[in-house]
Amino acid sequence: MKSPPPPAASHSDQVTAQALREQYEAGATVDELVTSSGLSYGTVLNRLREAGAVMRTSWQTRRMRDGQARRNLAARLRRLYEQQGATLTELAAAGSVTRRAARRLLIEAGGTPRTTQQTLRIRSAANAARRKKLAASLRARYEAGATVPDLAAECSYSVGTVYRLLHQASTRMRPKHNHGPARTPRTRS
Repeated sequence: MKSPPPPAASHSDQVTAQALREQYEAGATVDELVTSSGLSYGTVLNRLREAGAVMRTSWQTRRMRDGQARRNLAARLRRLYEQQGATLTELAAAGSVTRRAARRLLIEAGGTPRTTQQTLRIRSAANAARRKKLAASLRARYEAGATVPDLAAECSYSVGTVYRLLHQASTRMRPKHNHGPARTPRTRS
């Protein structure tokens, strides 16, 4: 009597082997694949070999990950630099690196360093937009009946700053009232 042929690898085994290979080549370790797949260590190794994955040493994995972490940091610093107008000093603080390293990472990510004047223009434009929005908000509340001292207290600004913002928003000011004690009217003789 002949023994049955060994079972051929099913389609799901091949897909799993290919999926494991893709994850491994993207930088995952064998231990991470064991944890995520629920397979044994030996099974993961066998499936990686079935899929034709070139195995790497632990130092190759660390080097690969360091490169990936560096690219992620560079991309994050570029977003901060371009979208929020951060300076190189702020990038260095955000990335826990030196200014020189922050500049190098920015260039690696495809960013172009700005001059100091360009950064100041970006920041002043953002501040002007924020100030204009605040002035419009103050105007709306003033026209609804709030007093300037009340607005100053709410916003933690001086009364003079609130007046300046209201004037910038072209607010029509109410007449000033005398808040002191009432005077007796003068009689003409």
